[in-house]
Parts: sequence; C-alpha cells; structure tokens
Amino acid sequence: MAEIVFISEKNRERYLSIIKPFGNLLSKIGVHPHALTVTGLILSIVAAILYGNGSFFWAAWVVVLAGTCDTLDGQLARKNNKQSLFGAFFDSTLDRYSDIILYMGLAYHFAGGKAIELLPESGTETHAAPWTVLFITLAITGSFMVSYTRARAEALGIQCGVGLMQRPERIVLLIIGSLLGAIPNIGPFIMKFTVLVLAVASNITAIHRIVHVRNSIARGSRKE
Repeated sequence: MAEIVFISEKNRERYLSIIKPFGNLLSKIGVHPHALTVTGLILSIVAAILYGNGSFFWAAWVVVLAGTCDTLDGQLARKNNKQSLFGAFFDSTLDRYSDIILYMGLAYHFAGGKAIELLPESGTETHAAPWTVLFITLAITGSFMVSYTRARAEALGIQCGVGLMQRPERIVLLIIGSLLGAIPNIGPFIMKFTVLVLAVASNITAIHRIVHVRNSIARGSRKE
C-alpha cells in the first residue's frame, strides 16, 4: 500500500480494524482476491452512474465500498498466500480503470448530461460547467501521471512513493467532497472545488515525483 501522507496512521489503523472481520469471513468462505478486485471495479461503475445523475451523496458511499474491496483484495491475497505478480498487475490496472470511470461520471454530470429518472436525486437540475469538465480532464491526467511516474521510476530502480496526492488521498478527498456536495445550494460548488483541488494537487504530486527522480539520478551519478 502506498505511503499515506495526510491520512493519519491512527485513522488508517482504525479503518483496517473495522474491515478486518469482513476480510476474515471472506477468507473462510474461499473468496478469491480477484473477485474482490472485479467487484471494486463494478462498484466504481455504479458510483460513476450515480455521479452522472448528480447523486453525490450516494456515489460517495458506493466509492467507500469500492475502496474497501480494493483494500480487502490485498489482505485476502496475503492471508491465503495467493499473492502473485499478475495479481499485483491486475489490481493496479483495474484501479486505473476505476479512477477514470469515476471521473467520467462526474464529467457527464457537469457537461449537462441528462439525469436517469429512476436513480436517487433524478430529475434535479444539471450543473453544466465547461471549466469543471476541463478540471476533471486535468484530474484524470494527474492521477495517471502520479501512477506512471512511480511505475517508471521503479523500473529504473528508484523508489518513488513521494507526494501528497497519492491514490488513497485522492479517493478520500473525492468521498469527502461528494458527501459535502450533497448539501443543498452550495453542494455543486463544493463538488466543483473538490475537482479543482484534485486536478491541481495530483499534477503537483506528479511534478514532485519527476523532481525526486531527477535528484535521485543526480545523487547516484555523483556517487559514481
């Protein structure tokens, strides 16, 4: 799991203690880690549909469930001795799909997409905002570049877990922004601001990693 920066270790341990019994139960009944990985992706699709409908509050809780699946799949793999190189690759790949799918739902809503009437909060007014769609695009770019810079650095033999807005932080910020985004009147503004923060902070994290790798390579060259 990536180093967590603004999520306190105490809260992380509290969260893990809450979901541990569920992990133990899934382990006993023989659930495969890949099943949880795929379930997390499916839940992300559901959350994206809710985002597209403007149902930020319910989308946030579905994202919580998807994130829990993402945490439990790793625990299951370790507990049942089913860790593998493909498992790590598969989990990371579906994480990227989950990220972009969530942003697609938000982009649909803020592009003025029509709400699905059978879903919660359906029929509410859309909040078409081209600038917000642009920020969502930048947030997608930032989230991918944060992952890419780490993967490329590790391929060069350089540890690169630095930066403020890693995936756990991005998910937590999205959940908080979505819950607050359900507040009447000011909710859409909070959601737009959340997307802006995600866009800026994730790209700053990617730049931070670029600088970190450059400095690491320079230090290695000087030692030689």
